[in-house]
This record gives sequence, structure tokens and C-alpha cells, in this order.
Amino acid sequence: MPESGGQENKVKKLVRIVFAAIIVIIVLTTVAGGFYRVDEQEAAVVTMFGKVIRTDTAGLYFKIPWVQHVYKVDTTTHGTGIGYVVDNDGQEFTIDTESVMITSDFNLIDIDFYMEYRVSDPVAYLYNSSDPELILKNIAQAAIRSTVIDFTVDEAITTGKAQIQAIVKQKMQDELAKQNIGLQIINITVQDAEPPTQEIVQAFKAVETAKQGKDTAINNANKYKNEQIPAAEASADQIVQKAEAQKAARIAEAEGQVARFNAMYEQYRLNPLITKQRLFYEMLEEVLPDVKVIITDGTTETMLPLESFVQEEPETTDLTRTIPETEEEGGNE
Repeated sequence: MPESGGQENKVKKLVRIVFAAIIVIIVLTTVAGGFYRVDEQEAAVVTMFGKVIRTDTAGLYFKIPWVQHVYKVDTTTHGTGIGYVVDNDGQEFTIDTESVMITSDFNLIDIDFYMEYRVSDPVAYLYNSSDPELILKNIAQAAIRSTVIDFTVDEAITTGKAQIQAIVKQKMQDELAKQNIGLQIINITVQDAEPPTQEIVQAFKAVETAKQGKDTAINNANKYKNEQIPAAEASADQIVQKAEAQKAARIAEAEGQVARFNAMYEQYRLNPLITKQRLFYEMLEEVLPDVKVIITDGTTETMLPLESFVQEEPETTDLTRTIPETEEEGGNE
């Protein structure tokens, strides 16, 4: 009997040790499971009995096992296409139900967008909707269609893309603020815009080529204008300067003639007859430069040529033509 009792005590002791070891393992496992790490691009929502008690950012944290629960949310920026999908091989496939829409001039257009978004409120993202990404896509499609319909097909394909993007983004931001699904739109851009049929595509390409030719012609014309205007301005300045110089020369010449006339008039006023005779001879010499003028009193046989008083010439003889001289002239000479 004593031996059997001792054996039973050993078995009971071993059972207690095993049981204690299991409890320690469970406790350690439970305590270790209470620690959790949050990465930099994540946010953790901690709940207790179904109620949110806090939101954790990057770091190491502890929760009460079996009582508190942690839901991690990815807060990095995500991107998705609207109007097309990309398969695993990188090939794009158009979704006509999303991309084809009508414009203000009642034309159809096939327009694709690329949208970037991120989680801005982890709690609202987890609890305010069952599928926030689907709601975001529906909001984007509604904003795109309500915006594209205000533009012509030509504007949507060419010059109006930037304006369409800005309007769509603003509409989405306003609607996301109302819906409060915890998502934030980062950016939305037009990936491609073209008519839905190949014939219309070719026609629009021809129009675009014509517009580019128009722009090229305008640029060439502006270049020619910019080259010609400075040359014309320089020529105009040269003409003006030449005219100013001629004006100054004419004025100076006129003033000189006035001064000479005034001086001559003073001489005429003092000696009218002599002045008139001198003017007569000077005019005669100017009009008939080769004629020799000889002054005589009409009685003497000696005749003197007029140019001998001015410059040295050979003696003139046998002159047969004379010009009478008055007493006043002979006396003055």
C-alpha cells in the first residue's frame, strides 16, 4: 500500500507540473499576442467591446488580449483607372460603360481618367460604409460625366483637359466631404480622350494637324513681323534725321540769304545807283560768264576790260563793242 500511494503522489505532482506549464505557456502566448506593431504607412484602430477607443500611428503598442481588437488600415496613396483596367500583363482594356459619354455639342467621346486617393480617416473608412472604394469610384464617374457634358468634344480632346481635371477634382472633394467615407482624392488626370469610332478619330487628327499648321503660320508671321518692324523703325528714324538735317540746312541757308539781303539793302540805301550797277554787272557775269564787259566813257580810244580789275588777264585789243558809262559810274570807279 505505501508503494502504491507514493506512485499516485508522483503522478498527481507530474500532472500539476504539466498543467502549470500549460497555463504559463497560455499566459505567455496571450501576453505576447497583446503587443502589435504599426508601420509608418499604416494606421491602427483599436476597439473594445465594439467601441473605438483610439487610433494608433507608427510604433509598438499593447492591447488587452481577448478584450481589445486592432484593425490596421493602409494609408499609402493608391491609384485606379476610370474607363479602363490593366491586367497582370500590363495591357489596358477599355470599359465603354465608364469611358463613353456625351459632350455639350451632342457628340460622343471616349475619355479615360487615372485617379489617386488615400485613406484620410481610418475610423470613417472602416465603419461609415461597407465598400468605400466603390463609393469613391461612383462619385468620380458622376463628377466626370457632369463636367464633360459642359465641354465640346473638341475642347475635351485638346485644350480643355486641364480645366476638366480641376473641376472634377473639386466636385469629388466636395462630395467626399459630404459622404464622409474616410477617403481623400489626391489627384485625377485625363489619360486619353478621343472619339469612339476610328473614322471620327481620323477626322479629329486632321483637325488637330490643321490647327498645328495654323499655329506654325502664326508663329512664322510673328517672327517676320518682329524682324521687319525694327528695320522699318530704323529706316524711319534715318529718314526723319535726314529730313531734320535738310530742314536745319534750309533754315541756315535762308537765314544767310536774309542776312545778305539786309546787308545789300543797307548798301543800296546809302548808294542806290552804284549798288544797282554792281548788281547789274554781277548778274550779267553770272548769266553770261563768257562775255567780256568793257567800261568806257564813250570818248577815249582806250578801253579797259572789266575782268582786269578782278583777275590778271592778257591785254585785250581791237575791241569793237563798248558799253557807255555815265559820269557817276566813271567818277565812282
